[in-house]
Amino acid sequence: MKIVIISGLSGSGKSVALRQLEDLGYYSIDNLPLELLPELVAYHQSRREDKLAVSVDIRSGIDVNQVPEQIRRLREAGNQVEVLFVEAEEDVLMRRFSETRRSHPLAGQNMTLLESLHKEREWLSPLRELAYCIDTSKMNAQQLRYAVQQWLEIDRQGLLVVLVSFGFKYGVPNNADFMFDVRSLPNPYYDPELRPFNGMDKPIQDYLDRQLWAQEMVDDIDNFLKRWLPRMQQESRSYVTIAIGCTGGQHRSVYTVERLAQRLQGKYELLVRHRQAQNLAER
Repeated sequence: MKIVIISGLSGSGKSVALRQLEDLGYYSIDNLPLELLPELVAYHQSRREDKLAVSVDIRSGIDVNQVPEQIRRLREAGNQVEVLFVEAEEDVLMRRFSETRRSHPLAGQNMTLLESLHKEREWLSPLRELAYCIDTSKMNAQQLRYAVQQWLEIDRQGLLVVLVSFGFKYGVPNNADFMFDVRSLPNPYYDPELRPFNGMDKPIQDYLDRQLWAQEMVDDIDNFLKRWLPRMQQESRSYVTIAIGCTGGQHRSVYTVERLAQRLQGKYELLVRHRQAQNLAER
């Protein structure tokens, strides 16, 4: 059975992700006490159902430190277990709560909204370490549904490497395991003929392919990943997110991500995302 455990911060989009899983054929349950999961799995297996999604968050009152053991037992029983963690920046979450006029689950504990978000993030941090993370700060509901669908379509057998390009002037991704700054590279933006293109387009790629600094940057990041990704895989890591940033997230970062993806292809399961270059197809 394929089991997806969804968790994350209140207001970050867990309900949207859970509904997307339901639309994709998963039997979905919100706010399940994790102690009941083994019985629930056995029940659905008896009915020959093969897809189950459960949402687990601070409302469940679970001991998150017991989650790794629960997952290990489910996997040893032959189940494919994936963990998805949905989060967003605190100012975004506070705005969402203000707009919807909903209260935080910890609101009754004599804490401000910001204090509640801090406590929730800290409490869920052990679960986040096990999960594939999606930052919804700059996503709408449709983009989140698409991101969930793309992740689920990967038939992952080992380490999933997520390569993300972004623009520093729009803020850094808060779900990156490693972050590299390529703003020191020559910027095609200052060439009026190249400005309309992005790092997926041949004119930008040809331009940066001719730049020695660009090639050395790609080589250095590639060598770092060659050394440390196998180590992370040996430690049973499921996901690692590599963020590459330039100023606007259109040219140098996109180019670097594409060149790294070419080098990592066939060695790991890959998911490529270009955060600012919205016109670029996600693969």
